[in-house]
Amino acid sequence: MLQDLPLRHLDEQLAPWRELPYSRPRDGWLRAIRGALGMRVRQFAKAAGVVPSTAMAAEIAEARGDITLTTLTRYAQVLGCEVRYVLVPKKPLQEVVEERAEALARAEVAAVHHTMALEAQSTSAEQFERQVAELRRKILDGNRSRLWI
Repeated sequence: MLQDLPLRHLDEQLAPWRELPYSRPRDGWLRAIRGALGMRVRQFAKAAGVVPSTAMAAEIAEARGDITLTTLTRYAQVLGCEVRYVLVPKKPLQEVVEERAEALARAEVAAVHHTMALEAQSTSAEQFERQVAELRRKILDGNRSRLWI
């Protein structure tokens, strides 16, 4: 499917990130790297062109997750670092899309199946699964925005 190409490409790009263990230092990256470099807060602040209390506030904000990317980037440069911003899906995006299509198809077929059962026209479990598979394929082949309604 042509629409799967961008999804597969993005999954390939993100796969290495998903493999990396993630553990932010308790006091944040800025403080950890500054400390590892042997740089004092005053030196860090001077290099950043701010007063020590501002540099310390940035370290605290980063440790809390409250720092802006712009501010983090500025301080990272002082430490000889760069900020790499990435969202890492917990599982491959293709899998997310397929699971969502499966859930929607099951819900839609189950609703029809229930109505037919009330009218004494129920279908077999095998027929139910065939209908789910067919609807899932149609959903995946169609407009993907339908997945998120």
